[in-house]
Amino acid sequence: MNAAATGDAVLDRRARAARIASTGQRLGYLAFLTAIVVFAVGLTTTFTDGVATTLVVLLVAGSVVLAPSIVLHHAVKAAEDEDLQTPD
Repeated sequence: MNAAATGDAVLDRRARAARIASTGQRLGYLAFLTAIVVFAVGLTTTFTDGVATTLVVLLVAGSVVLAPSIVLHHAVKAAEDEDLQTPD
């Protein structure tokens, strides 16, 4: 049973937090993947200042987005596990 069917505000907020965490993880890992591709292209062609700047921006952006998303993901999972262990 999903949160929309139950009408529980806590479950709605938890589902929204899970969606935000999932989106953040995808964006963070995508930034890291793009940084790897840019690095490979830079190594095979000319490693310019633009390539280095792009790498730094992608790695910083990926870290800024990914770290809180991972923490939020674990918080949602911990809350779900606690709900399963707690009798009503």
